[in-house]
Amino acid sequence: MKFLAVIIPLLMVAGCATPETQLRSGLVNAGLSQPMAGCMAKQMANRLSLIQLRRLGSLGNFKDESIRDMSVERFLRNVRALRDPEVLTITTKAALSCAIEI
Repeated sequence: MKFLAVIIPLLMVAGCATPETQLRSGLVNAGLSQPMAGCMAKQMANRLSLIQLRRLGSLGNFKDESIRDMSVERFLRNVRALRDPEVLTITTKAALSCAIEI
C-alpha cells in the first residue's frame, strides 16, 4: 500500500511533463536545434491537444539533413502541410518568439 502511495504521485508528475518532453524530442528529430526545440516545446505543449501533438510527431524525420541546413522556415513549411491552422498558428508564434529570444 505504501508503494502505491509513493508511485502514483510520481506517475502523475511524470505524465504532466511527458507531452513537452516528447514534443521537444520530436522537434529535435525533425531537425531543429536543441535550444530552439526546447523553447518551442515549452510554449506549445500546453496549447495543443494530444491529437495535434501526434500530428506534429508524424512529420517526416529530417535527421539525414545537416542541422545547419534545416531552417525554421523549412520546418514550418512541413507543419503547414499538416493542414491544421491551429497547429500552424501556435507553431509559427512559438518559432518567432523563440527566434527572437535565442
